[in-house]
Amino acid sequence: QVQLVESGGGSVQAGGSLRLSCVASGSIFSINLIGWYRQAPGKQREFVAHITSGGYTNYGDSVKGRFTISRDNAKNTLYLQMNSLKPEDTGVYYCHVPRPGYNYWGQGTQVTVSS
Repeated sequence: QVQLVESGGGSVQAGGSLRLSCVASGSIFSINLIGWYRQAPGKQREFVAHITSGGYTNYGDSVKGRFTISRDNAKNTLYLQMNSLKPEDTGVYYCHVPRPGYNYWGQGTQVTVSS
C-alpha cells in the first residue's frame, strides 16, 4: 500500500508560478517511478511528468521547459515546480505511483490559472 498526499495548489494569474508537493507514505521503499498527472474539467487525465529513483525525468509536451519535477527521497516527497503558468494548465493535479497490476493516486490538488 502506498498513500499519496498532494498540496500546494492554488489560484494564480497567467505567467505566475506554483510548487506542488506530494508526500508518499506506506510501502515506499521500492518506489522507482513516481509522477504527476492532471485533469481539466471535461477532459481526460493527462500525463505531466515523472521521475525515477535515479533521477531520470520525462515531461509531457505541453509543459516542457516550464515545469520541473524533482524528488527528495529522504523526505519521501515529490515536487513539481510550475513556472510561466498558462490558463490551459488549470486542472486537478494528481500524484501517481504505478505498481504491477495497480495504480496509486493521491486525492489531487486544484490549480487555477486566470488570464
